[in-house]
Amino acid sequence: MILCRVVGSAVATVKHPVYEGRTVLCVRPVEADGCTARGPGFLAVDSVQAGPGDLVLCAREGNAARQILGGDDDPFHAVVLAIVDEIAGPSGLVRGPGPEGSER
Repeated sequence: MILCRVVGSAVATVKHPVYEGRTVLCVRPVEADGCTARGPGFLAVDSVQAGPGDLVLCAREGNAARQILGGDDDPFHAVVLAIVDEIAGPSGLVRGPGPEGSER
C-alpha cells in the first residue's frame, strides 16, 4: 500500500464502460509526514469517497484493484482503499484531512 495525498480528479467524456459512474482521482505519494512528496503522481479509482486534500492509502497493483472494483478482465490499475484519519509515529501525530491540518 502507498500513502498518498489526493490532489484532484480526472474527468473523461469517452472511457471504457467499467469506468462509468466511478470517480478517478489524481493522487501523489507522500512521506509519513503527510506532506512531503515521494514520487510522481498517478491515477486511482476511488472506492471510499475520498476528495481533494484527503490523505489516503492506495494499492497500485492491477490484481488488487480488480478484486475490489470489478471482474478479472477489467482494466483497473490502482485503487484508493482507505481515508487516513491520522498517523502516529516517531515525529508525532499527523492528521489526515489536509496539509494545513484542517479538520474534515
